[in-house]
Amino acid sequence: MDLIEVRPGLRMLRFPVGAAYLWRDGAELTLIDSGAVGAAAEIEEVLDGELRRIVLTHWHEDHTGSAAVLAARYGAEVVAHRLEAPVIRGEVAGAPPVLEEFEIPIRAGVPALPPAPPCRVDREVVDGDVLEFGGGAVVVAVPGHTDGSIAVHLPGPGVLFTGDAVANVGRTTLGVFNTDRARAVDSLHRLAALEADTVVFGHGDPLVHGAAAVLRAVAAATR
Repeated sequence: MDLIEVRPGLRMLRFPVGAAYLWRDGAELTLIDSGAVGAAAEIEEVLDGELRRIVLTHWHEDHTGSAAVLAARYGAEVVAHRLEAPVIRGEVAGAPPVLEEFEIPIRAGVPALPPAPPCRVDREVVDGDVLEFGGGAVVVAVPGHTDGSIAVHLPGPGVLFTGDAVANVGRTTLGVFNTDRARAVDSLHRLAALEADTVVFGHGDPLVHGAAAVLRAVAAATR
C-alpha cells in the first residue's frame, strides 16, 4: 500500500487494485472504501485516530473487502446506499457489468480478487443524505456502475469522492465496467455540475486543484 497525502486532512491509500481514503476531523477518522480482502492490516497501520465510520461507495470486492474486519475491530459505523446494502450484507448477489468491447481486454488484465465477506451496514443512505464528517458530507447517488453507487461531496472543503463513477488512470474518464452505461454517463454529468477543487477516485491519481473544470470537460465530451 502507498500512503499519499492529498491535502491536509485527506490521505489516499493506494492498493495494487483501487484505493481507499482517510478523512480526518480532529481525532475522528472516516474511511471511504476499504480495499480488498487482506488490506485491513495495512489500513490499521495508518489509523492515528478513532475510526468513526466506513463509507462504502459500492459493493465491489476492491472497495468492501476489508470492511467487515475493520468494522468489527473498531466498532465503526458502516454506511452504504440502501440499494447496495443487501449485496454488502451478502443477502443477494450483485449484478455483473455489461462490458463494452474495449473493456474486455482491460477486464482480462485485472487480477482476480477474493470475494468480500458479508459486512453489516448500519446506516442505509439515499441521495441527498448528509453524513457527519467534513463539515457535512452530502451523499450523491451515481447509479450506472452499480445500481446503488454513491459519490460523497464535501461542499465546505471542496472535496469530491467519486467512487468508480469516474476514473483517472492516465486521463480522467467515465469509470469502466458499468452495469448501465447510459445511467453512468448521466451520473458523470451530475458530478461535473458540483463544485469541487479536489476530486479523488476509486482508481487513479487525485486531482488536487481545479478539478471541477476537468470533470466538466470530460462530461462535455462524454455522451
